[in-house]
Amino acid sequence: MVVEFRVERRSGVPTYLQLVAQVRQALRTGALETGDRLPTAKAVVEATAINPNTVLKAYRELEREGLVEARPGAGTFVLRTLARPDSPVDRALRERLREWMAEAAAAGLGVEDVKALVAEAIDRTYEGGRTDG
Repeated sequence: MVVEFRVERRSGVPTYLQLVAQVRQALRTGALETGDRLPTAKAVVEATAINPNTVLKAYRELEREGLVEARPGAGTFVLRTLARPDSPVDRALRERLREWMAEAAAAGLGVEDVKALVAEAIDRTYEGGRTDG
């Protein structure tokens, strides 16, 4: 699987942290699996118009966390996933979430509206948005 990075220039979040978060999300959802190769810094720069050092900083952070490994001349590869084993509970929750998202879109909610609702639900459910990682 290939990660397609998106950079939100007005988010206030440093670009390298946005890349790190997107890789973590891909690892958590199973979009990236152990052994997968991350895009080269050059490919990320071409797709996002960011500085190559920013990409390398993100990849170094992921390596420091033990999630990826840089192999000279070969690329950067996923060492471990953050995904939970697929279970009937997870599948059911994903399906309900997809249905809810479709309902929200049909009701005219935009991406920012949905993000706000989800952030509020996370804060209420997980005491201020704290997570396990």
